[in-house]
Amino acid sequence: MDKKREGYLAWDEYFMAIAKLSAMRSKDPSTQVGACIVSNDNRILSIGYNGAPNGFDDDKFPWGRDGQNLDTKYPYVCHAEMNAILNFRGTKKDLENAKIYVDLFPCNECAKIIIQSGIKEVIYLSNKYADAENNIASRKLFDECGVKYSKIDLKGERKIEIDLK
Repeated sequence: MDKKREGYLAWDEYFMAIAKLSAMRSKDPSTQVGACIVSNDNRILSIGYNGAPNGFDDDKFPWGRDGQNLDTKYPYVCHAEMNAILNFRGTKKDLENAKIYVDLFPCNECAKIIIQSGIKEVIYLSNKYADAENNIASRKLFDECGVKYSKIDLKGERKIEIDLK
């Protein structure tokens, strides 16, 4: 009897890869973030990435990080988590107890949206802003509201390459 193939993607790797692939759609020159929402039975419910709101011309969108607030991306950009939740076409009941995979730990605004949607677990790849006030607030919100969060447990380095030839 033949054995199953080795080296296939574990569920967490697969869903994080979908989040990372989604991030490649982002036109943000400094930070590309993707999100993938998954049901308890490992079905993808929705995906999203950070970008301009629908109808906002990407060529006129201020993508800068520095300067006066209104001349930067910050008051305008929609985060990946928000987009994944808003892109979802099911009912709120379908999101309850779901997981969201993100390549960057959610900010406090996204934490509130995640909590309100009913998602109960966040799996992230990076938390490079862990000491920032809004990430401290995110953890407080998640802890108080019973949302689990953890860094993805990768078994060593993992490189996934896709050839579209």
